[in-house]
This record gives sequence, structure tokens and C-alpha cells, in this order.
Amino acid sequence: MALLALSGAQNASANALDDIMKAKVIKIAVPQDFAPFGSVGTDMKPAGYDIDMGNYIAAELGVKAEIVPVTSANRIPYLQTKKVDLVISSLGKNAEREKVIDFSSAYAPFFSGVYGIKDVAVAKVEDLDGKTVGATRGAIEEQELTKTAPASATIKRYEDNNATISAFISGQVDLIATGNTVAASIADKSAARKPELKFVIKNSPCFVGLNKGEPELLAKVNAIIAKAKETGALTKLSETWLKAPLPAGF
Repeated sequence: MALLALSGAQNASANALDDIMKAKVIKIAVPQDFAPFGSVGTDMKPAGYDIDMGNYIAAELGVKAEIVPVTSANRIPYLQTKKVDLVISSLGKNAEREKVIDFSSAYAPFFSGVYGIKDVAVAKVEDLDGKTVGATRGAIEEQELTKTAPASATIKRYEDNNATISAFISGQVDLIATGNTVAASIADKSAARKPELKFVIKNSPCFVGLNKGEPELLAKVNAIIAKAKETGALTKLSETWLKAPLPAGF
């Protein structure tokens, strides 16, 4: 009987969702130096896609969001030591991380792709025939295009992202191969050369990180993300922070 009672007490204390609802606070780890997902705004407060997502989840739960800025290195340790309840910090999923934490369904798109202005008719890698594409040397986009682009395509390689961006904005290249966050930054800088996604090179969406053994909290977070997709709340976040709607099939 004593063992059963102890087991019951442990199970009760291990329910993170119950603890959150009782405290009426959810502690959420967010990035502090990775715009547009999270950075310090002009008011010196965290701002970005991940911060808005954290506040959305808290509002759907009916609790207060306690926003905890973290770095890439300490975000998972903060979760494991229960300094936070969730990690919403542009977190990608891989086999190594899945051994130690659980992941929600995807809440934000994060991918590399080929972008160009609206009038450039490109929808797949074969359409790069005769086109000039700017890419940063050594970046995953440059490596993939080197392997897959038709021989008739010209890949102009630049030594850093700023040079690649400048080449696209100035019209030295027809298209740019880069990440969606960089494309969002270009859209802010140049309305005349606003980049639109032509096709995805590599897809690495972002997930909410949770401690293992919390099925109720995981189910609740997944339900909230599903609602955000259905109501258009995620599309609004993407358009606000990534300057583009959610990609097809997200």
C-alpha cells in the first residue's frame, strides 16, 4: 500500500500541465538573439515570432506567460532542470534531441529555398535553366544547388550573407538561395526586390520542446497549435515576422 501511495504521489507531482494550471503561470524559454524569432525590441523587451507564439499558448491555457530569454546552448538544460515548462526557441528536431526531450507538432516554418521577385517564373530546380542564382559559399543552399542545378544555370558564390543579399537587391542575380529568415530581412530592406519563395531546398521546421513523460501537456500544446493553424493565427505570425504566408502543406 505504501508503494502504491508513493507511486500515486510521484505521478501527481509529475503532471506539468496540472502544475501550470494551479500556478496560473507557464514559464517559456525564448531566443534573445535570433531575429525574427526572438530578439530585444526597442523597448528592451523580447519580441518576435517565438515570443508571440509563447504568449498565444499562455492565452489559450488561460495563464500568464513568464518569458525567459535563453541561448541555443542553455535552452534544453533550462527545460531539463525545470527552470522552464516549454522551449519555444526556433528549436529543430533531430534524433539526438529526441532521446532527451519531446517535441510538439511544428509551429513555425524554417527552411532554405530559392527566392526571386514575383515576375521570375521558377517553381522547381529544373526551372533554373539559364538563370543566375546568388548563394553564400559553403552554405547548405550553395552545396545543394551545386549538386542539383542544371548545367545551364549560373551559381554566383559570395563570401558572406551580406554580399549575397547585396547582389540580389542590386539585381546582379535573378534569384537568391537562402533561408526564409534572411528572405524576410530582405523584404524589409527592399520593397522593389521583395523576394518570393520559388521552391524549398531543405525543410527544418521549428517545434516546441517539452520534458519527456508529460503526455497531457504535450497533447494540450498540440491542440493549441492545431487551432492556431485552423484559425489563421499561425499564418498571421508568419506574415508578421517572416513576411510570407505559411508554405503549402505546412
